[in-house]
Amino acid sequence: MGFIRKLYDWVLSWANKPSGPKVLAGISFAEASFFPIPPDVLLIPLALGRKEKALSFGILCTISSILGAGLGYGIGLWLWWEKPNEFSVFAQFFFDNVPGFDRAIFANIKSLYDEYNFMIVFTAGFTPIPFKIFTISAGAFSIQFPLFILAASVSRAARFMLVSFLIKLFGNPIKNFIDRYFNLLAILFTILLFGGIFLVKFLL
Repeated sequence: MGFIRKLYDWVLSWANKPSGPKVLAGISFAEASFFPIPPDVLLIPLALGRKEKALSFGILCTISSILGAGLGYGIGLWLWWEKPNEFSVFAQFFFDNVPGFDRAIFANIKSLYDEYNFMIVFTAGFTPIPFKIFTISAGAFSIQFPLFILAASVSRAARFMLVSFLIKLFGNPIKNFIDRYFNLLAILFTILLFGGIFLVKFLL
């Protein structure tokens, strides 16, 4: 965990530097496939420091993350299996060295994709669930790419643009609220959204 803490501090250190937006784009791209620190860590202080560009930072974050999701999908599609049902050396490296990857969780994701498809990608993209696990597994299990990109685009835009909009609207007073409650509210919103969909399907 010491390494993660140092990495977190390194990400945060770019908030007051001219290259901060470029680093935000890079982190947003990388986090969708292998990087362990979410881009929100840098997005929030950047947006607070330059409120007039808060929405631009949100757009940058969203586009970069969607592109990174495409990379994650490609990793899963082309590099994840040595042969059917046998992980490649590349996959073994991820399991052993990339925080958030777990063989047991990965084994359960296939059934989630079979049943929920769009919903599971949206949930991973909007909530604090590690997004990279689902981008790579989407490729590994050959989920339809257009559907995957649509779900990733909607969820990432919803998350990052909402954070950016709140900061632009309320400024520094909203920071503590976002830090404390945003992830919880994102989870609750997702539960209510898809709970409502399941209820409608049940009633119909």
